[in-house]
Amino acid sequence: MIPDHLLIAVLMGGPGSERQVSLASGNAVLKALQAAGCNAVGVDVTGPDFELPAGTGLAFNVIHGTFGEDGQLQQILEDRGVPYTGAGVTGSRIAFDKNLAKEKFLAAGVPTPASEIVDVSNGPKLPSIPLPFVVKPPREGSSVGVTIVKDAADAMAAMETAAKYGNDILVEAFVEGKELTVGILDDVAMPIVQIAPRDTFYSMENKYPWLGGGGKGSDYYCPADLDAETTRRVQEAALAGHRSLGVEIYSRVDVLLDAAGNPFVLEANTIPGMTETSLLPKSAAAHGIGFTELCLKIAELSLALRS
Repeated sequence: MIPDHLLIAVLMGGPGSERQVSLASGNAVLKALQAAGCNAVGVDVTGPDFELPAGTGLAFNVIHGTFGEDGQLQQILEDRGVPYTGAGVTGSRIAFDKNLAKEKFLAAGVPTPASEIVDVSNGPKLPSIPLPFVVKPPREGSSVGVTIVKDAADAMAAMETAAKYGNDILVEAFVEGKELTVGILDDVAMPIVQIAPRDTFYSMENKYPWLGGGGKGSDYYCPADLDAETTRRVQEAALAGHRSLGVEIYSRVDVLLDAAGNPFVLEANTIPGMTETSLLPKSAAAHGIGFTELCLKIAELSLALRS
């Protein structure tokens, strides 16, 4: 139970590229906590010098992407002695860095696409991995800067795009198949969500068409239409990926399922979307956990871990 007197500061916004999405998530969480009778207030964070209300007993972190999800905010809160929700400093940093996460997946035997890291510190260059492949900046969320390359003529432009975000670009073998995501809560894999983008792939624009980026949106199916054995394999792979990163409390693990029914773990999102229509809440709802209960459970588990 959350003590009646506990002041919860819902941290939202942030300085990164996912600010508008985070504000939507944060306001949804704030509304749910207040509706449940919690003493909760919203805090719009724009950088590391943010102020918390006096007496804050828990920071509910809903800042997606850079700063909120990469360990920086977690370290600030630890330095201030304020308990916070979700993954800790180390787990956040590793999960957010796709290159570090890939190392952990491989070391733990988690199925994941073949890959290489391309150093572009001296300028963009092509990977040695054969086409088709996926080019990913290692430390951006919501598919920012990601390009699927199927034609050699497009490869250099994809590398140049990713190079805007860093010098150590992750290039993965392209896996053709179903896009799935699995909510993990308290070390339990919840029902699988199948993502069906209406155009190309699950890009920032197709995730959030309401941002005005021109995307056509996506359709979602939960539980995903998979047989029991495939469901088990996907959930086991997702949970193994989550555990290999040392992530606490909860995450949402993205998985590709090829035509032969083999799952490939891509990444774990430690601060996934938290509007009532976001994918972690969809997974939780299919597991019998409503949105308000999900927010309360994340808060309760986090308090138990860090108080």
